[in-house]
Amino acid sequence: MSTKPEQHEVVRAFAKSLKPPIRLSLPALETLAVIAYKQPVTVPEINDIRGVDSGGVIGTLLDRKLITTAGRKQVIGRPILYKTTKEFLMRFGLKDVNELPSMEEFEKLVAESFQAELIPAESAPAEVSTAVASEASETESSSEVSEAEKEAS
Repeated sequence: MSTKPEQHEVVRAFAKSLKPPIRLSLPALETLAVIAYKQPVTVPEINDIRGVDSGGVIGTLLDRKLITTAGRKQVIGRPILYKTTKEFLMRFGLKDVNELPSMEEFEKLVAESFQAELIPAESAPAEVSTAVASEASETESSSEVSEAEKEAS
C-alpha cells in the first residue's frame, strides 16, 4: 500500500499522532494515583504517603506527560507542586478528575473483591472439616460396636 507523494506530510503527521498504550509499573501507577487524588501535591508529600522515594517515578510520569507542574508551594524550600494533565484524563478515559471513584467507593470495591477471593477458600476447609467429622463418627460407632461384641462374649 502506498500514498500519493503530495499526501506524504499528512500521513506522516497522522502516524506520529498515533500513541501506543502506555505501560506503567506498579510504583508509577501508585504515584499517579496519589497525585490524581491529592493534587496539587509535592514530592515529599508523595514520599510520605508511599513510604519510598518517588523522584525517579515522577520523572517518568513527567516524560510521558501524565503529570505536570502546578507551581510551587508557599512553604520553606518552595517545593514544586504536581498535578495530572489532560493527557492523563484522555489515557484513562476520564472527562474530569471528579470522575475518579471516591476513597469510600474504592475501599468498598476492594472489600468486595477481597470477599470474593475468600469465599472459595472458606468453603474448602468446611468440606474438609465435614469429612473429618464423618470419619470421626464412623470411628466412634465402630468402637462402640466392638465394645458391645466384647461384652456379649
